[in-house]
Amino acid sequence: MMKKFLQLGYILIGCSPLFAQTEKPSDIFWKNLEKHCGKAYEGKLAEHIKRDDFAGKKLTMHVKSCSENEIKIPFNVGDNYSRTWVLTKNDGIITLKHDHRHEDGTSDSITYYGGTNTNYGFKDFQTFPADQETANLIDYASTNIWWITLDDNVFSYNLQKAGSKNQFNVFFDLTKEIKTPPAPWGWGKAR
Repeated sequence: MMKKFLQLGYILIGCSPLFAQTEKPSDIFWKNLEKHCGKAYEGKLAEHIKRDDFAGKKLTMHVKSCSENEIKIPFNVGDNYSRTWVLTKNDGIITLKHDHRHEDGTSDSITYYGGTNTNYGFKDFQTFPADQETANLIDYASTNIWWITLDDNVFSYNLQKAGSKNQFNVFFDLTKEIKTPPAPWGWGKAR
């Protein structure tokens, strides 16, 4: 009788929600970002940021392309459509790369830099320390850390350079969808 009771106990414990496989935080983050696919939003720089190349220009993001393992988000500064954030997911780990293009669609000489999260992150926060490819391409960016936050109201893109007291932060209001901006430079060509 005791043996059957113990066997039943092991079966019940194995079926317990405590032992059930839980969804990775990165997968929750990914699904929540996919909800915005096809939508565009306007952003604002953090108040402390003073960049002449961004001053007075409309900042937009467009979650333009979503697949199981890749999300492309063009980030536009005024009529400059050169930037696309490319997120990829491999075994639950997310990578961020920056695809920069010229107006004719060709790659910029500095493109596809970024990093890969070292773990699953959080459902509303993913971080991307600079990878070796970035260090080889842009030596001064070898200690960069990018991060993205995402909740029901705000998507933020952020950058901290080691040794700098300044951060780059841009916040997009997810509660106010805007008209879809023009396609980024090079869209439709091999990307």
